[in-house]
Parts: sequence; structure tokens; C-alpha cells
Amino acid sequence: MTARTASRRSRIGFDLVGLVVFVAMIFPVYWMISSSFIKRSEITGPDPNWAPIAGTLDNYRRLFAGGQAADALRMSLLVTVLTVAAALVVAFLAAVALSRFRFRGRKSVVVALLVVQMIPAEGLFISQHKMLEAVNLLNTVVGLSLIYAATVLPFTIWTLRGFVAGVPIELEEAAMVDGCSRVGAFFRITFPLLAPGFVATGVFGFIYAWNEFTLALVVMTRPDHRTLPLWLTAFADTNRGTDWGAIMAGSTLIAIPVIIFFLVVQNRMTAGLTAGAVKG
Repeated sequence: MTARTASRRSRIGFDLVGLVVFVAMIFPVYWMISSSFIKRSEITGPDPNWAPIAGTLDNYRRLFAGGQAADALRMSLLVTVLTVAAALVVAFLAAVALSRFRFRGRKSVVVALLVVQMIPAEGLFISQHKMLEAVNLLNTVVGLSLIYAATVLPFTIWTLRGFVAGVPIELEEAAMVDGCSRVGAFFRITFPLLAPGFVATGVFGFIYAWNEFTLALVVMTRPDHRTLPLWLTAFADTNRGTDWGAIMAGSTLIAIPVIIFFLVVQNRMTAGLTAGAVKG
């Protein structure tokens, strides 16, 4: 067997392994989408329906029958937008301070960012609930958005810090020689180069705030202040049984905005994750 033949067989073997991994990853998504078009009685039946050719839209009709879908959608949109905006603003300022200035305790702050990410989120629920209750922010968009923004800040700061550090400070110094102020040089030269970093961290914050469930369950206790993931729990009734068809339909609809957003910014997101991870 020649080296060329061995290399070809090795490549085919790796391709097969990659195909198996891809199928294992994509199958749950396919099953979710296909189940959203299957009748409720067939989903829990003994014979699985692998290809619902003669599908039904009854699951989607039941999904919007209660009239609470619009309120949940509005709540999720508000929380997600506020979370991403607050996280990017604070993380940007912190990243600039950590990358462009030398001050006492700078390394301790960087280490603290890593340590905070190691703390299980469930271990903070009680303290977060108490803090929001003390300032009357339970069951509010602002309260949930603040908690979400604080949760994604360590990753956001760490990633943006790599981007800011990756832009040579000599570019700003050259602009200052040409007459720009320090702030003007930064926003005219460095800030436009941070767009991939903003996209990468923004996507992370968007996905987290859009899909998060457990923290919202603790903070948003009123039925009329539920986000989309909490809204789906209304179809899991212990008395009437779980309406898996409606849950699959709702999960499919919830996933669509994330997929669209990712497809729009995927190029900048890939560049942002790779660059921000190795610089700084």
C-alpha cells in the first residue's frame, strides 16, 4: 500500500467520523422540528414518525391559542436587547482600562474574571433574588437584564480585552501626533477595529439572554412577566399531561431568531472568536 493510498484511506476515515459526529449533533434539532408537525397522539406513540410528510399545524395553532405568546416575545426581546447593550458598554470600558492603562490590582481583576466564571450559576440564585427584592426589581425587565448582563460580563470583558490589546497603541499615538486628542484617536482608529469583537460577544450575550431559563424562573414569578422559555412551561401540565407537540413547535420558533442572527453575523463572529482568544 502506497503512502498516497494510506493518506486517502485516512482522510476517508476522518470524513466518516466527522459525518457521524455531525449526524449525532443535528439529529436532536431534526427531531424537534419534525415533532412540531406531528399530531400530539402520535408523538408519544410506540412507533416513531421519522418523516412527517403529511404534517399538521395543530401544534402551532395551540401554541398561539392562549394569547400570551406576544407578551412573552416582547419580554424576551426587551430583556435580550437590554442585556446585550449593557454588557457591551460595560465590557468595552473595562476592556479599555485593562488593556490601555497600568494600575494597581490590574492582574487581580483579570484573575477575578476567570474565577467568577467558575462559580456555578445556581449557587448565586438566592443572593441575586435577595438583591433584586431589596431594590424592588423582581418581575421587571430591568432586574432580569441586570442579572443577565452581570453573568455574561466576565466572558465579554475577557474577549474584548484581547481585541483592544491586539490593536497597536502606536496607531493612536500617530493620530495624536496629527492633532487628535487621546479620546478622539481611540474612537477614530481603534474603535472601528473592534467590530468583530463586539459581534462575537454580542452573539454570546444574545444567545444566553434569549434561551436562559432557570434564573428567569427565579426572578420572573408573575405569569404575565414570563420570557419565552418560561412561557413554554405552560404546556407541561401535571394534570392534563405534557403537550410535547406545542413544546416542540415553540422550541422551533424560539430557535429561529438565534439562527437568523447567527447567519447574519457568522463571518465576523468567527473572526472575533479566533482573534480575541489569542490576543492580549
